[in-house]
Amino acid sequence: TQALVQLPMCINIERQATEEPHGKQLWGEADRLARETAGVLSVSCLYGFPYADVEEMGGSVVAVTAGDGALAKRTAEEMGRFWWGMREEFVGKMVSVSEAIRQANEIREKDSTKPVGLLDMGDNVGGGSAGDGTIIAEEWLRSGKGALLAVLYDPEVVREAERAGVGARLKLRIGGQTDELHGKPIEGEFTVVDLRDGTFQESEARHGGYSHFDQGRTAIVRSENGLTVMATTLRMPPLSLQQVLAMGLKPEDYAAIVIKGVHAPVAAYAPACSRMIRVNTEGSTCADLWAFRFERRRVPMFPFEATM
Repeated sequence: TQALVQLPMCINIERQATEEPHGKQLWGEADRLARETAGVLSVSCLYGFPYADVEEMGGSVVAVTAGDGALAKRTAEEMGRFWWGMREEFVGKMVSVSEAIRQANEIREKDSTKPVGLLDMGDNVGGGSAGDGTIIAEEWLRSGKGALLAVLYDPEVVREAERAGVGARLKLRIGGQTDELHGKPIEGEFTVVDLRDGTFQESEARHGGYSHFDQGRTAIVRSENGLTVMATTLRMPPLSLQQVLAMGLKPEDYAAIVIKGVHAPVAAYAPACSRMIRVNTEGSTCADLWAFRFERRRVPMFPFEATM
């Protein structure tokens, strides 16, 4: 027998990692209730998809018992009260682009052996975004220190690089082509460093369990001011570090890497980075939920109606 409790709170995508302290605390309590309450088989916390403009959007608890509906309801409500008491932990930190780069510069001053991973939450390819966002790269060129690597979906840049060949110097407009939500094209002179077919394989356990990847024909171009762009002809979520390594690039050669995701890339990229920073960039998958107009969600709902 199951019981469902729908909490009036939206769980920000930035705070949906189960392995971080707030996630461990939440799931630790759910496990404790399931383990210590006689007759309870399981207790689950469902974060929900915060971009879904539907009445059901928001955090929910499901409790399952061995045929006792009243117990299931009481257990789900108890877990719900615990989660509601933690609600401030699930709002999101919303680190701005400029602040993220300031932190990255500071981190690099203390440890220059590995790059800083800048998670581009507003251009989350796995969430359906454009994959050609330039917002972090633009700000890095203004205030970042050291070399930056970014993977951008830009088939036209790949075609131009292929026509010119490795070693050619080209004036390019890179990224920011899909729409006006993810930054403007970066214009400048770039050298074609390498051309690849864009296929690679992953042997480790990574998000989604994928092992074979194809991001289409790929061009690696580099500017004199330290920006390296891996331009692809197919959009590819950064689920595997082989996306970098198999293309002949070394993470340690860069001060920072733009990683277009929120949680899915962490298993692959965290070992290669000194720190991962989730960046509140604009875009179709922006973590700042106040950037969207909801018409069908429940009202009131935390944190939109914070006085609940």
